[in-house]
Amino acid sequence: MNLHENMSVNEQGHLMISGCDTVLLAKRYGTPLYVLDEALVRRNCREAVNAMKKYFSSGRVMYASKALNTKAVLRIAEEEGLGIDTVSAGELYTALAAGVDPQKIELHGNSKSEEEIRMAVENSIYCIIADGFEELKRIERFCKKLNKTIRVSLRIRPNIDVHAHQAVQTARMDCKFGFGISDGQAIRAAQIVAKSEYMILHGIHCHIGSQIFDEKPFVLLCEHLVDFACSVREQTGVTLAEFNCGGGYGVRYTDADTPKSIDVFLRLMADTLHTLCRDREFPMPSVSIEPGRFIVGEAGTTLYTVNSLKEITGVRTYCMIDGGMFENIRTALYDAQYDAVCASRMREEANYPVSLAGRCCESGDMITWNSPMPHVKPGDVLAVFTTGAYNYSMASNYNRNPVPAMVLVENGHDELIVKRQSYEQIAQNDVLPARLGKEKTV
Repeated sequence: MNLHENMSVNEQGHLMISGCDTVLLAKRYGTPLYVLDEALVRRNCREAVNAMKKYFSSGRVMYASKALNTKAVLRIAEEEGLGIDTVSAGELYTALAAGVDPQKIELHGNSKSEEEIRMAVENSIYCIIADGFEELKRIERFCKKLNKTIRVSLRIRPNIDVHAHQAVQTARMDCKFGFGISDGQAIRAAQIVAKSEYMILHGIHCHIGSQIFDEKPFVLLCEHLVDFACSVREQTGVTLAEFNCGGGYGVRYTDADTPKSIDVFLRLMADTLHTLCRDREFPMPSVSIEPGRFIVGEAGTTLYTVNSLKEITGVRTYCMIDGGMFENIRTALYDAQYDAVCASRMREEANYPVSLAGRCCESGDMITWNSPMPHVKPGDVLAVFTTGAYNYSMASNYNRNPVPAMVLVENGHDELIVKRQSYEQIAQNDVLPARLGKEKTV
């Protein structure tokens, strides 16, 4: 198995990430532990920004913060020239609390609450990406109440099918996201916004899915965007200023994955859009993309401690770890595949397959199946790669397990950016009625 960038093995046979000994990190901060490589996050940000500048005269890279939303990560993204894409009041609040310029923030979401729309309008964020008719009414109402205007882009659903897990395809006709084109909903929404005194019809958006390795679906996406923009111009007189092409660029989870650089995707999209806009006599719009997994996915590693092993003769060996689906639910949700190593014994031959089993009371609580390892024993530190995206952000307190800590590593330096949740914090919102007795101090 090939180690990821910025990883090495030291003289003690320990896995190193950006100059930090993972065994020492596990000892210092405890496990499970999320480890994030700052240099790799910054490199990915710069790659996206540079590709955007290379192929588009006007464009924005918006970090899809649902992948990993913490104050430190959002501050890094803004420092590297990215805007922030949010999908909830919590994500929006965190971005504002991190000091991100509101004019660099957009708000997504297929079921936005009144609180979320109010927060977006009050803080004068860059754009709301609208997803439904009721939402348009709410935006209009809050803008009128606060005497403000706001840019609105429309999320459209052009019925594009991509080769990805069904749960992460987001532009099919039978999908909860966006306004349909074929049924006339999208053009009707455009007409409503175009007539509004408070909403500025700014652009259109489409995100076709996640973990995509083939650039060809993005050609089809560009065709749909130009076609619909021309229809909007014809029926409303508005020339849309921005095309938001979403994200979804694939990353390497295992050696079987062969992701392309973001440059490949943007070059093809630029060529396609320039040709189509010229042929349709449509002014070349500003272009936005929303990479999330691409920015943080491979930069993240999760460390575990082995609790015990259970060998079922003729079947498999289960390696019981101190984590599980409460801090990485992707295997249970998507049958996600990961590479894993014994971080404390990297120089030993890995010829003993074990399946990493979580501590939750679910048979489906697995992290990997049949990962080649040395003969691991209780106390060993294990590392699972490419856990920067949709691991911490999807963590829960299932079985009342605390959400792990996260450390940022760079050039031999480690720094805590998310504290480990305590048992007291897990129970702090519980209310014990007086008739049931007094709470006890544990």
